Amino acid sequence: MKAVVFDIETVGCDFSRLDCMSQEYFLKFVEQEDIQRVSDSMNFYPLTAQIVAIGMMDAHSREGAVYFQDEGSGIRKYKEGQFCFYAGDERWILENFWRQLRRYDVFVTFNGRMFDCPFVMVRSAVHMLRVERNLVPYRYSADQHVDLADQLSFYGCMSRRFPLHMWCRAFGIPSPKESGVSGLDVKELFLRQRYREIAGYCSQDVVATGRLYDRWKTVFAS
Repeated sequence: MKAVVFDIETVGCDFSRLDCMSQEYFLKFVEQEDIQRVSDSMNFYPLTAQIVAIGMMDAHSREGAVYFQDEGSGIRKYKEGQFCFYAGDERWILENFWRQLRRYDVFVTFNGRMFDCPFVMVRSAVHMLRVERNLVPYRYSADQHVDLADQLSFYGCMSRRFPLHMWCRAFGIPSPKESGVSGLDVKELFLRQRYREIAGYCSQDVVATGRLYDRWKTVFAS
């Protein structure tokens, strides 16, 4: 069966621009000193953030594409290594995601069940795009969705869910975090219009997840 690895990057809105009722919801059980933390958390929710990049890679050929937002650089397409990079708005990114996903039987993520997959589905609904496939199918099966965060923690049997960086370090896989960029940096990069850096970081996350998937298939998958 054909498998695709994917990962998303998101940027949250400014907390101060939320309406009063929405701000009240987030601040209801928060101490004054935690307001900045709440503001920083806007990246994590599809109702307060947008997708600025989606990276996808064929698990077999290792060829991939990154669809990313770029506000006005004029560069719409370029290629680096095994990835082609395409610029557009969020709706266009999602349209391409669903179009590419049709070609695959299995999709692979790291923590996709808890983050990437619901995010993609909700943001698609925001743009009135048809959700063509359930990205959060039955959890205790890897027939359609291989979430490596679930698989490697044995569905929560381990006391912690370790991040991608630590799994990469344990298995001798180059970690995308070693490039000096992490998901926490994406909003600042976006505000500074460093869109290609976001796209490049997204592609590195996809490559690392793909290599971790190879290890999982070799050692754990039946």
